[in-house]
Amino acid sequence: MACSWCSLVHQDSQGHNGVIYPNLAQRMTAGTGIRHSEKNDRPTVNPDAGQPLDLVQMWVVPHEPEVAPGYEQLELHPSDMQGRLAVVASGMTRHRDQAAIRIRNRYAALHVARLEPGQSVAVPDAPFVHVYVTRGQMHLEAEGLLDAGDAARLTAAGERRLGAAEPSEVLIWEMHASLSI
Repeated sequence: MACSWCSLVHQDSQGHNGVIYPNLAQRMTAGTGIRHSEKNDRPTVNPDAGQPLDLVQMWVVPHEPEVAPGYEQLELHPSDMQGRLAVVASGMTRHRDQAAIRIRNRYAALHVARLEPGQSVAVPDAPFVHVYVTRGQMHLEAEGLLDAGDAARLTAAGERRLGAAEPSEVLIWEMHASLSI
């Protein structure tokens, strides 16, 4: 069983290093060249190094070529995600004042929600949506039950409800780019 307070040590070739822990969102843009690692093996820096943990790492293609490497992180307050969708990262102009982290894709946004049994959220209505359950069990309207580690890819599916069957957490990518980009 993974502990909820475990952490990872991040290092990259641009000189960034630090500890990644729960409720910390991090964006690293590899761009024109950067190497990185996330390890759970430095007990002097990371006292939880012997504990198992899960890391979700997602890649998003930038909307422009030759992007410079970059790095950003932000600690999220748990209450911002409890019972509702919160924008964690976005390149969309409509999220300019609410996104935690800026990404270099003007067509995409990452949302997160933590739900208790009986709570639900509306999955964004977008041409492409990727729903990933990080913990718990959730019911996606018109699709069925999703367990931790399950994903659903929706294409022009319209708004759907996503409800928690047990304490759960979900990551949802909202994407508005066309296939011709």
